[in-house]
Amino acid sequence: MEKNRRGIQSVEIGSALLIELARQMRPVALKDLARAARMTTSKAHPYMVSFLKVGFVSQTEAGHYELGPLALHLGLARLQRMDPIKEASCVIEGLAAETGHSVAVVIWGNLGPTIVRMEEPIEPLHVNLRAGTVMALSNTATGRLFAAYMPRKVIEHWLQRERDRYVSGIERYEPMDPDTFEAYLAEIRKHGLSRTLGHPIPGIDALCAPVFDAAGHIVLGLLVMGTAAAFDSAWDGKVAAALRRAAAEIEYRVGGGPRELSAPRLAARSG
Repeated sequence: MEKNRRGIQSVEIGSALLIELARQMRPVALKDLARAARMTTSKAHPYMVSFLKVGFVSQTEAGHYELGPLALHLGLARLQRMDPIKEASCVIEGLAAETGHSVAVVIWGNLGPTIVRMEEPIEPLHVNLRAGTVMALSNTATGRLFAAYMPRKVIEHWLQRERDRYVSGIERYEPMDPDTFEAYLAEIRKHGLSRTLGHPIPGIDALCAPVFDAAGHIVLGLLVMGTAAAFDSAWDGKVAAALRRAAAEIEYRVGGGPRELSAPRLAARSG
């Protein structure tokens, strides 16, 4: 078990400095870095000297510290091996167990928002959703989540496609009018979550959270859904809190950084 694994305490202590340095947007003085890591300057200094020697950090002419070339090489190596779906898969079992509800991982596929993984609690939710299911853009929590954070031109194209499919009888649910749709997107950006209540599946509520990469692009949606009678659909409820924690953990795993330190994602990308 984890508690029986022996580690090197000095490495763990020194890593606090690297973590704080990664959170800084510009080079930082040693005293400020030490304060952020909750240690004295004299204690932090030997660690920074060692990190300089191996290239983990570098130093400006003013004596301030920033991440060095070794940190860059390690980060790039990690990015090359990174699989967002795999990282999410390590988290969703715990989320399903904590909430007692069904959890799905959704990505933007060739046909739109597509479920790629599902995790059921002890008592599964009997809905016709499985890996490979494509979610409607304007009438589902996952669809609207992607619409809130993807480039507007892409979303406009897919909305028109959805309208055409409805007119031709392929799409079951009528896409909502543009003003209502924009109001939903504004609500998503305000709360950082998307929500549906009893629609499109009667009696089923859902909350969906975005996961962003280091560049601020949405890479997947994390969906939790359950029966309305047992589902806490409040923006600040227990399900929302657990969902936000899980999304933040996945985001950290894929290089997006700690959620509370990430740049605000309050508007859809316009590119």
